[in-house]
Amino acid sequence: MISQPALSVIRETLPVVGASIGEITPIFYSRMFAARPDLERDLFNRGNQAQGEQQKALAGAIAAYATLLVSDDAPNIDAMMSRISNKHASLGITEDQYAIVYEHLFAAIAEVLGDAATSDVVDAWTAVYWDMADSLIRAEKGLYARFQVDPGDVWRELVVVARTQQSPTTVSLELAREDGAALPEAQPGQYLSVQVALPDGAQQIRQYSLTRTSNRTSWAVTIKAEPGRAESGVPAGEVSNFIHDNVFEGDTLRCSLPYGDLVVEEADEPLLLVSAGIGCTPIIGALNHLVQAESTRPVTVLHADQSMASHAHRQEMAELVNQLPGAQMHYWYEQLGARPATDTVHEGFINLAEVGVDLRAQVYLCGPPPFMNAVRRGLGELDVPAGNVHFEVFGPDTWSAAAEPVSA
Repeated sequence: MISQPALSVIRETLPVVGASIGEITPIFYSRMFAARPDLERDLFNRGNQAQGEQQKALAGAIAAYATLLVSDDAPNIDAMMSRISNKHASLGITEDQYAIVYEHLFAAIAEVLGDAATSDVVDAWTAVYWDMADSLIRAEKGLYARFQVDPGDVWRELVVVARTQQSPTTVSLELAREDGAALPEAQPGQYLSVQVALPDGAQQIRQYSLTRTSNRTSWAVTIKAEPGRAESGVPAGEVSNFIHDNVFEGDTLRCSLPYGDLVVEEADEPLLLVSAGIGCTPIIGALNHLVQAESTRPVTVLHADQSMASHAHRQEMAELVNQLPGAQMHYWYEQLGARPATDTVHEGFINLAEVGVDLRAQVYLCGPPPFMNAVRRGLGELDVPAGNVHFEVFGPDTWSAAAEPVSA
């Protein structure tokens, strides 16, 4: 419990710390990686670090949590905390690692704030940090307990039993235990962390959504190769490209237990499933579950992609939608080529106005963050309650304020 005097200090200093946190976080990561190079090499996503995305996510999470403590009208951050704790559990984060972060983060705060970092200010922000950390630690212990494993003991070796090329840049892998035994129970929409040994010796980790979970003998994930965009400062995908180019039937992958909270809840309300690019993978998982459960819920599926050729799982999505009574699907492609547009196949960027959105719908959303911002803004303009919108972020949860149509 944070004391009232400490909360007063937080309220007074939040604007200053908030304005400085973009300077604080790069120094924090630089200090921590200098002291613990193994964390940069084997735990943190080097691609996100290169782009500064992880720094933005940390800054946003701390600012949101502090704002919640001192403001009566702060937005609810339960969903953000759930996403963070699930991501941490999939990485095998343990309680002792929070002390490492604290040490280097607060050294960076002292360096940036200088004389303004009085003992009262440091003590108050320390209380905020540990209040947030303790909430995450409790949640993560609960996530580990679901599988009856010790904190951090999430890694298992799985063998690739099938590989299918879904599009020129995406490949699906079917994973199973080498002894054929049953896999842990996974929920549709969850993901695995996958750790691979790269040529430079790093053991980098990425997350991949499960596209099929109903069969306890195998799981399926889809990996998209990312070529990188030098003009935008976006590096090529280290892990995804390595898996796409080098992992085949008979190979083994080090995979985590399944985590993630983009899970379709059992209910009667209509469903609106919205995705772009490789964001279709948790939606495929949800559709497979709905078909398996013989669901009769009204379902509308919207997907955006660069072209039909680049649309992974296009045929599978259509077949699953056709198996659900009353379900409908709309596609948006940036390039239709020689194909004419139809009532359900559109050219350009996704446009919610072209689809009748039921305001009661529970919305599940996945894709590049700018795409999700644009969709979320469109849903808000249609008066869909924010509490009805659930999403998964591939990468750090920065949720940039800009909400413009972007390439899938």
